[in-house]
Amino acid sequence: MTTKQASPSKLEIDIQFASATIEDKVLAIASLAAIKKWVKATIQLHGLITLRFVNAAEGKKLNFAFRNKDYATNVLTFPYDLGKKALVADVIFCLPVIQKEALEQGKVVKAHLAHLIIHGCLHAQGLDHENDKEAKKMEGKEIALLKSLGFTNPYAPI
Repeated sequence: MTTKQASPSKLEIDIQFASATIEDKVLAIASLAAIKKWVKATIQLHGLITLRFVNAAEGKKLNFAFRNKDYATNVLTFPYDLGKKALVADVIFCLPVIQKEALEQGKVVKAHLAHLIIHGCLHAQGLDHENDKEAKKMEGKEIALLKSLGFTNPYAPI
């Protein structure tokens, strides 16, 4: 997905949209400046991270191709290079899934999107939630980062 080389001195954030419609919908939820702020709050490394916002068809295709799951999921993270000081990664967000989840969970779409951007960026840095210990660590970081950005705990009961 990413073809650029990582910069050795800063974090580059590339934001892509699968279509003009997806772009309009994302920008109605959050500005590019807000999205970049969420990424920069989460990643303290140098390198390149690409965020791509897709529709359900592309989300399903990618989830099947890379995880053998035949449905669109909210976020997919592809870390290509992770060192102690730098990273290169792609994070894919399926906007229709994110909007549907926010509605079903009674959350503001902007808050849910911020959470998933942080979630995907933490995955890009090697964090995971495959077991309870990892999940607790990752969720703690998500909660703290979201709080620092003015959002509530996404895991708190509504």
